[in-house]
Amino acid sequence: MVTDPIADMLTRMRNAILARHDFTLVPSSRMKLSIAKILREEGFIRDYEVLKGKPQRVIKVYLKYTENKEPVLTGLKRVSKPGLRIYVKRKEIPRVCGGLGIAILSTPKGVMMGQQAWRQEVGGELLCYIW
Repeated sequence: MVTDPIADMLTRMRNAILARHDFTLVPSSRMKLSIAKILREEGFIRDYEVLKGKPQRVIKVYLKYTENKEPVLTGLKRVSKPGLRIYVKRKEIPRVCGGLGIAILSTPKGVMMGQQAWRQEVGGELLCYIW
């Protein structure tokens, strides 16, 4: 049993990138699927697919590299944790790496990027930074 499933997903992706794997497997949940969808839309990963497993479904995340075998995804940081939740208002949504990275928030309108939340004028729980 994992106490912080989102941190587990980010750590699995970070470890796979450091080992230069083509993909990594992550236990599935709706929150993780939303995060994977955002990462694909923003071009940080190639793609993802949901595989049916015996005890539980699994997300297969295909990692993306440049022509020089450098990872596109260079940094992942979990912000809000089970022991200390971090909530931000619309005006407090941070810019990551001067706008080169993204912040992912869990809002009342669903999981979305910081820019989308700012445009829709909602705040929420600041899940992680990706750059």
